[in-house]
Amino acid sequence: MAKKMTFALAFANRGFMPGELICEARDDMVRAVTDAGYDYLMMDRELTRYGGIETRDEGLLYAKWLKQHEGQYDGVIFSMPIFADENGAITALQDAGVPILMQAYPDEIGKMDFAHRRDAYCGKFSVTDVFTQYGVPFTVLKPHVVHPLTEKFRENLRDFAAVCRVVNGMKRFNLGCIGARTTAFKTVRFDELALQKHGINVESFDLSEVFDRIAAKKDNDPAVTAKIAHLKDYTDFSQVPEMNMLNLGKLAVVIDEYIDAYHLDALALRCWNEMEAHLRICPCVILSELNDRGIVASCEIDMCSALTMRAMNLASEKPAAVLDWNNNYGDDENKVILFHCGPVAQGLMTCKGTVTNHKMFDKTDPGSGWGCNEGRIRPMPVTISNCQTVDGKIVVYASEAKFTDDPIEDGYFGCAGVAEIPDLQDKLIRLARGGFKHHTSVTEGHVKDILKEAFTTYLHYDWVEIDG
Repeated sequence: MAKKMTFALAFANRGFMPGELICEARDDMVRAVTDAGYDYLMMDRELTRYGGIETRDEGLLYAKWLKQHEGQYDGVIFSMPIFADENGAITALQDAGVPILMQAYPDEIGKMDFAHRRDAYCGKFSVTDVFTQYGVPFTVLKPHVVHPLTEKFRENLRDFAAVCRVVNGMKRFNLGCIGARTTAFKTVRFDELALQKHGINVESFDLSEVFDRIAAKKDNDPAVTAKIAHLKDYTDFSQVPEMNMLNLGKLAVVIDEYIDAYHLDALALRCWNEMEAHLRICPCVILSELNDRGIVASCEIDMCSALTMRAMNLASEKPAAVLDWNNNYGDDENKVILFHCGPVAQGLMTCKGTVTNHKMFDKTDPGSGWGCNEGRIRPMPVTISNCQTVDGKIVVYASEAKFTDDPIEDGYFGCAGVAEIPDLQDKLIRLARGGFKHHTSVTEGHVKDILKEAFTTYLHYDWVEIDG
């Protein structure tokens, strides 16, 4: 995610319109993109008239140029400084293979004579109509026309970059499934072939192999020693007994080995109760650290939550977390306590957590659950989302909310926060009737529109609207 995003720039032309406006647009767009912190690729101006695309031959030339630079750009910005020729546009971009942002210039009052009038307001419809006929997906944002050197277009660029990250990051990725689904949780069942149809490759590993790898690690293994030191710097392990700390370090190293060997971009882990019974640990804090590292990690073998967490992480460039719809907050029908035992990234918390023994396991097997990273989720705007697999489809929802600074008593176990969600009761009914699970995924910021654009326009997920 540290890689600077790159946009391929394309410009419309139409023979009887003022061509010098295209030259200005090339300069405007380069400035807009670079000022916003992105990089660009642009075909040489001399290759076509004014450096724009008008004819089919010019479209073919641009398509060839794009092919030569395949893999070097994350999206295409198709700029329409004047009324565009749709034949050249579709020829140029029908095989782009990445998101395409349609940008059209506004006309100016006082400059409506033939020498200055653009008519891009109308021409944008001409292009989007033909792209729709050809089945080529594209992105259109508000307002319909916008000058590149405005704050509004800078916002458009930010949102389009997020759409590109989600689309390109979700088209092909590897999702690790470490352990079998816990018998008690049919709620997290998923269709592996449905995921594969959408480019998501699942790599499955038996938990017994994980245990064998842990057993083979020597206590003084340099990788384990380094991992323990890193974890102790990450959060407060002062209460954790030495042997439990050692097993947490070994497990973290083994998971890293799976990530490296299988190029995992995200994973879901069977977190109970074998690890508690045999290793005397609970892996929450390891998942927390992975999420802070940008490697999406879900608990309870919730593969669908791992999917939405990855998309949200790509959209926001912030950590994501999977949480239970856990408790009402008094009589306030629009507030809910969202909770999990401790896999929440500390980037979403008020401060560093404290690693404790899992209080639920401690009831029947004292000392068996060291590894919960307890704390509180900080106040912030958030997006919530999750999905399910149904008849070969990925069905997804998203909405927006905020975590508040409402207190949760000290005796409350785990990592939690109070979320305020407008029309919560109606949304809960829609989730229940829609067959969605008791988990939701969260990330910082409001990215619902970005997710919806990526999921529906480009990735072909089925969208369920829960906002009414």
